[in-house]
Amino acid sequence: MLISPGHQRFFMTPRDQPLPLYIESIGYNGNQEKVSRPAGYPYYHWLQTVKGAGEFKLSGASAILGGTSGILIPPNLPHEYARVQNEWETIYITFGGSQCAAIVDSIGLGEADIRQWETDSPLNHYGRHVLSSIGSDQDLSGLEASADMYRFLILLKKHGMTGNRSSISQAVARLAPLLAFMEQHYGDPDIGLEQMACIIGISSRHMNTLFKQSFGITAYSYFILLRIRKAKEMLTGSMELTIKETAARAGFRDASHFVATFRRIEGVTPEQFRNLY
Repeated sequence: MLISPGHQRFFMTPRDQPLPLYIESIGYNGNQEKVSRPAGYPYYHWLQTVKGAGEFKLSGASAILGGTSGILIPPNLPHEYARVQNEWETIYITFGGSQCAAIVDSIGLGEADIRQWETDSPLNHYGRHVLSSIGSDQDLSGLEASADMYRFLILLKKHGMTGNRSSISQAVARLAPLLAFMEQHYGDPDIGLEQMACIIGISSRHMNTLFKQSFGITAYSYFILLRIRKAKEMLTGSMELTIKETAARAGFRDASHFVATFRRIEGVTPEQFRNLY
């Protein structure tokens, strides 16, 4: 989508029963003016550079917001920003909702951090896509905009990088050979952390860091969940298999360990799970 010089702004009509997540306003500024908010803004506020650069000041610190970068500011947080080049084109989204804070926090976006992404990331164009969609479609219910907002937050979590940390998409790409290895060898109970780390040529500590960044759990926990998922497929797809045989094929050394692990994760025994289907 090509954005012409000037301004675009849309305000969404509030509902009598607010959605869990909704867009309050969205817009494009072809030459961003200086903004100072000593009391902050009452909604979550996303500000993204389209072209040029600006200086963002928050909590006594300042940072440059250049290309392929943006910042998500929590409500009522004092801040100010102004361009540092002749031109600074921006896109902004303000949003709220009855479950907005819980959604943002659960995704891990609660802190006001500048986030950057690769030039080929969907984040580079998604804000403009949403702006174009809202401008050309009468979404009076706000449902499409709500879905767009949730999708945007997921993209921000997946592709946004803070500081020197890689994005989740980069971490998953780094883990891809190991994930494929796990899919092929989940039935081998002798596979350990050191062997897994060797697959991608890093230390077990670094491997766990990538897994926690990507999935929120360690590599071993991920492997156990994969084995349980495969066991569930066997329990429902191969009814002739005994619990002991299923345990062995899923990579567990004995049936008792398998049953205890399955119950802890799924809340029912393997036999009870099979009976549900």
